[in-house]
Parts: sequence; structure tokens; C-alpha cells
Amino acid sequence: MKALDEAVAEDRVAVEAGGRAPDEVLAVLRRFWGFESLRPLQLEAIQAGLERRDSLVVMPTGGGKSLCYQVPPAVAGRTDVVVSPLIALMKDQVDALRLSGYPAAALHSGMDQMEVRDVEREVAGGRHHLIFVAPERLLTPRFLELAARLKVTSFAIDEAHCISQWGHDFRPEYRRLAELKTRFPGASIHAYTATATARVRTDIVEQLGLTEPAVLVGSFDRPNLLYRVRPKLDVNTQIAETIRRHKGEAAIVYSISRKDTEHIAAYLASQGVRAAAYHAGMEADERRRTQDRFAAEEIDVVVATVAFGMGIDRSDIRCVIHAALPKSIEAYQQETGRAGRDGLPAECVLFYSAADVMRWRNLMERSAAESATPAEVLESSKQLLEEMRRFATVVRCRHAGLSAYFGETYQNANCGACDFCLGEVEGVADSTVLAQKVLSCVARVEQRFGVEHVVDVLSGASSERVRRLSHEKLSTYGILKDLPRKTLTNIVYQLVDAGLLERTPGDRPTLKLNSLSWEVMRGRRAVTLLQAKESKSKRTRIEEASWRDVDEVLFESLRKLRREIAAERGMPAYVIMHDATLRELASVRPTTMEALGGIRGMGEKKLADLGARVLECIKAHH
Repeated sequence: MKALDEAVAEDRVAVEAGGRAPDEVLAVLRRFWGFESLRPLQLEAIQAGLERRDSLVVMPTGGGKSLCYQVPPAVAGRTDVVVSPLIALMKDQVDALRLSGYPAAALHSGMDQMEVRDVEREVAGGRHHLIFVAPERLLTPRFLELAARLKVTSFAIDEAHCISQWGHDFRPEYRRLAELKTRFPGASIHAYTATATARVRTDIVEQLGLTEPAVLVGSFDRPNLLYRVRPKLDVNTQIAETIRRHKGEAAIVYSISRKDTEHIAAYLASQGVRAAAYHAGMEADERRRTQDRFAAEEIDVVVATVAFGMGIDRSDIRCVIHAALPKSIEAYQQETGRAGRDGLPAECVLFYSAADVMRWRNLMERSAAESATPAEVLESSKQLLEEMRRFATVVRCRHAGLSAYFGETYQNANCGACDFCLGEVEGVADSTVLAQKVLSCVARVEQRFGVEHVVDVLSGASSERVRRLSHEKLSTYGILKDLPRKTLTNIVYQLVDAGLLERTPGDRPTLKLNSLSWEVMRGRRAVTLLQAKESKSKRTRIEEASWRDVDEVLFESLRKLRREIAAERGMPAYVIMHDATLRELASVRPTTMEALGGIRGMGEKKLADLGARVLECIKAHH
């Protein structure tokens, strides 16, 4: 097989060259989705599907991966199979496709036997272009027999990074998908993922046994996302302040533990925010209820564990907050990728503390010990965590940093969409002196204590432990009492991150000095501590541009109409119409069916089905 990097280079040239989509492809686009054009990477991926050539397509979340496997069977008049790991995503995709007039179905464990038989009968009769299945159902004798009877010639594997142990979301059941090549030797396999480093891409190709695949790697950059990294101080208050910037809009907050999600959700609710927790420890019905309420826009914020796949496919999420550090850049890219899937600006805020790094390491080691995880897999997980820590602590353009991690060169000198490029980060006054005081305190307590006790001494706390050890008599006692405790803790962790102070591993970590610590204390090394600038909340240039010429009052009226239609049909609101379509409607303000048909996202069936009500809403606003 051709070397993977050569295949990527060759196919990148083809993608960049682009080309006009064939007439039959454009006809399908107009009919079902109301689109007049494709992005270059979509065109190449669709061509691979039509030619039944194996492919690996890496495209950022919101980049339009779904169209790449939805268009070929509609053009060719065949039935293809899509492997998807989450029931909720399958259901949403099928609902959205059917609303557009596209025949599709799903088979999953949430259906009763009668529903399963009905769908199997429809599929066997050739009534659907796509059938969605989970990987474990795909390889059951019953489904394999159905696929053989249908003479399926193409399989699309969504979230294909799940097959690689080097990816951030390895799922053992995905490994069995390699059997497809044996059971269906004439069929093509098309792997899709939003996040895959070169190593993961190679592993996907090898694990699936792809033959001379078209390897199509798009840009990993999401220019519509605004990335901010803030030191974690009073995280509940910080999250609430961020949510206020997006009042009435959809947001997701990620945290590490189930308990954290519940505490954060309860705090937000106490602040008048429509929020709910979502984690694997909840009853399935309760999780589903939270998910349905979020989809129906009855709540605005879901607080979820980072380790649990939510299956939320909302296109209009305007904010993703990480209350704790994700365990890898791939996970961060995937989770922040849930924001702005409609291409409109969205904000992604990470509240960082080095304590979260230690927490993840302990969790990884405990989990590895309990499950007999191979040493190399544990080490790989730790390396991924270290890359994530570096992203959070190295102050540079965030878009450039993410692009570099995925092997892409970022072309812009200033992205205009991250804390660094917007000038929102500044140095702390007298950083070196502050560092010397902290390090001196570690020395005075004889390097025998952890962060909490060192902060107690620096802040002049009158705790029983401080008095018992007579640490109130130390020269460093109360030396930084004018600084808030959260700020002091953050300074200590910044020194740990910079390698100027060490923290031992284990359940009771202590702070230790190293050679760099002594250089700082002796005045031979300068230190730069960072903090977020105080600034009034306002829209960035990118956000302002997205609202230009949009009648915001009409936009809200259209959102209300969308909610009404969704409630009538028992569907998520975002399945009815994307925010991007609503904003275009509120900008163009069409008053005839012909003009409405020119709006992106208004396909033939949607126009006939919803057009009159949309026009009525627009006319009522004039």
C-alpha cells in the first residue's frame, strides 16, 4: 500500500485543486438540503464514495462530514450502511434527513422488536439510502444476513478514531470492524473522523485494512471558534459569568467527575440559569430527559463529564466551557468542536489548574492498575495529557497551537479569535518577587508540605495545623496575605507548570525545590506569571460580523417559531432549521416562496413543508 503520508500529500493537492461538482450531485444537494455548492474536501470525499474507493476523511466537527456519506447513495440509487457509536446521534441524523425528504433509517437497542422488524422490512425493500447501526449490531448474524441480501457495496464508519488505541476515545468493539473487508470483499470502506494525528490516521488505515485509500485531510482549524484559557480561581463564579455572555443560548460545561457536574449544575440553577447535569451514573431515563429538554431548548446548559459521550448533535451551541482540563488535545478538539457546528461564532473557555493534571494522572494510574492496562497504553495517555497541559500553559495563538498539534501550519499572524491574539492575557506585576516569596516559603516549611499548607502560611491563615507546627513564627508567614487565596494557589501551580517548583506524585503530594527554584531565589532567573486582563464583555470582530444586517428581533421570532414546530413534531429544534438559516432569513427577509427557496438550508421538502409559516412570521414582523 502507498505510504500514508504520500497519499495525504497527493490527495491534498486534489482537494486544493477542487473542481465543480457533477450535475447529478448538485441536483441531490439542491433537492434535499437547498445547497448550491460543496466545499472542496466534500467533493473529493463524495467522489471516492461514488467510485467506491476506500477512503479516510479527516474533517473538523461542523465541516460537513455527514454530506460526504449521505450524497453518494442518493446519487447512485443504492443503500449504504453507516456505523455510528451513539444512538442519540443516529436518531437526530435520521430525523433531520427525513425532514429534508431523504429516506434513511436506524437500527439500535432503543427500539422494540416490532420497530426493528418494520425497519428491516423497509430496508430490504430498498426504501432507504442510508441505514445507521452501532458497531456491535453491525456484526450480528441477523444484520450481516440483511446486508448480504441487500448486496451492500459501501460502509461509512463515523468516529473512526475509536478504532485506534492511540486516539482519545478507543473503543474495543470498533476493532471488529476489520471483519467487514473479509465478509464484504467487494465493498468499499469509508472512515470519517474529526480528530486524528498522523499516528492515529495510520492506525485507522491499518486496523480497517483499507486498500489504496483516498486519504483526505482537511484543515483542523475552526476559524469561527473563539478560544480562551483562564486560570481556574472561583470556577463556579467564572462559569456563571461566561454563561451570562450567552444568555438564552445553548452551552455545554465539561467537568471531570460526576459530583462536579452536579455541583456546577446546582450552582448555575441557583443563579437563575436553566441548567442540568448529565453523566453516566444517572438513570438512562433521567439522562434522556435532560438530553431531550436540551434539544427542545427547555434548558440552555448541560453540565457533563468529559469521559462520557453525550450524543448531543445541536448545531447552535454558542459556548463550550471546560471546568477542568481535558485529558488530551484530541478530546479538547472533539468537545469544543460541538460549538458552532452551524459555522457561526462560538466561544470555548478552558479554566485551567495544574491540579487537574495531577488529578488526571492519578485517575489514569488507578484505572490502569484496576484493568491491567499495558504500560505503553498508560504512557501514551500520559503523553497526550502532557500535550494538553502544554497547550493550556504556553501563551501563543490558540488556533496556531491546535493546528501545529495536528501537523498543520497556521497561516494567519493574528487569528482575532483567541485570548492571546485579542490581547486578553498580561503579566503579573512583580512576578519574580512573588515567585521568590512562594519558593522561600516552600524552603521554610522544609519541602514537607503540599499546596494547601504552603498557601495557608503565605496567606497568614490561623489554622490548627499552622499553630501546631509553629509555622506562624516563620518569616514567610502572612507575607502574601493581601492576595486572594485562589490567586495564591494559582501562582503556586503556575510555578509548577513552569518547572520552577516540583510536586511529588501520589495521594499526598508535597512541593519540592529544584535547581531552577534556587536560581529564582538567588535572583539569577526572572519569572513571568500571567493573568487575564480585566475587560468589559463585548462582541469580538468575528462575532459582530456574524450579526451584520441581521434583524435580531426577527431572529428571535424565528427561533420561537422553530421551537413551536419542533414541539409539534416531537423533534429537537435544531433539526428543524439551523441558526445559520435563521440568521440568513432575518437578514434577507424574503417575502415570496421563490425568494425563500434561495436561502441556504431550505430544500424542496422543507420549503413545501415549512415555507408558508416562515413567510408568515417574516411578514408579521414588518
